Amino acid sequence: MDTTVGIVGGGPAGLLLARLLRNAGIASVTLESRDRGYVESRQGAGILEQGTVDALRSAGVGERMDREGMTHDGIELRFDRRAHRLDLAALTGGRSVMVYPQAEVVKDLIARQLSQGDPLLFDAEVFAVEGADTDRPVVRFVQEGREQTLSCDCVVGCDGFRGVTRSAVPESVRTTYERVHPYSWLGILAEAPPVYDELIYAHSDRGFALAGMRSAMVSSLCLQVPNGTDPADWPDDRVWDELDARFALDSDPGWKLRRGPVVAKTVLPMRSSVTEPMRYGRVFLAGDAAHVVSPTGAKGLDLAASDVITLARALIHEQNTGSAELLDAYSDTCLRRVWRAEHFSYSMTTMLHTDPARSAFDTRLQLAQLNRLATSRHAAAELADNYTGLPIG
Repeated sequence: MDTTVGIVGGGPAGLLLARLLRNAGIASVTLESRDRGYVESRQGAGILEQGTVDALRSAGVGERMDREGMTHDGIELRFDRRAHRLDLAALTGGRSVMVYPQAEVVKDLIARQLSQGDPLLFDAEVFAVEGADTDRPVVRFVQEGREQTLSCDCVVGCDGFRGVTRSAVPESVRTTYERVHPYSWLGILAEAPPVYDELIYAHSDRGFALAGMRSAMVSSLCLQVPNGTDPADWPDDRVWDELDARFALDSDPGWKLRRGPVVAKTVLPMRSSVTEPMRYGRVFLAGDAAHVVSPTGAKGLDLAASDVITLARALIHEQNTGSAELLDAYSDTCLRRVWRAEHFSYSMTTMLHTDPARSAFDTRLQLAQLNRLATSRHAAAELADNYTGLPIG
């Protein structure tokens, strides 16, 4: 098989890139190791920055998102048993975020690509990427028990931190920076209509809690728990009781979550990493293949989208002008935004979570920062600017 761009990984990053390239007349083939049902059921971030929303619309896959997604103009911070709303739209001149589950984004992209797009191959397990430093790298994969090759002008790795494409960048030129946080998230999906209109981020002596939603009828909630926690140690009633305790308000002592059947329960370790460079020869890394961000700031999907938007612009520029200037700058361009997002997510994480080794001094610093956000428009605007999304490229 031959194509212009070989895309390894059929998650949101790879699928969005394929769509953007298709719209510009650049051929691609997308290889996904799992079957369609698995890919469409994978859960992930459900908060889309303004730039991601705009990119999905321009790619022609925004119709259902606009119909079913929920625009959020603000978020709520709870701390010291008080609540404070940050008006994102007012603080940023009109920018907002969209709550629309990652699985739904993927379904929309897959449907469009299968109906009018370049090849998307499921159950295609890539086992090697060769010739990264040549003009025509080769992707080797197995599908239906038969080994095949895909030759292309460039390969884009959207296959995650443990994917094959990262290994095409030699260890001698690759550096990975990593931080593992001393706590995890216990996340649940519940068939319970949210009793709140916007996301709630709560700091308490008991630990962090997050109240979100997947739809008007499904709540998505998270609790800070120790690393190594077994979900079986958290029966449903214990989860609901702990959530209510962490969201408690002195001004509204009767405030409670609406409870319902818990349909999913998982523990997510908190870690961050960045791999540099994001390009070696004709191989480019995007999304989790290049960086993992702690989920507090909900930046994983948006960073992946910004990577492939930047890469698509560079490939289109090369096609139209013959210049590789933007491709040569791809890694540096993306890493500036990646490190800014990593810093934002790290700041949100350390401000809101309770470190097991904390001191009373540390807690007072957290409360000082939260009070600063509640009383300073300048500080609130900085958070809002990062939360709704910095410029891409």
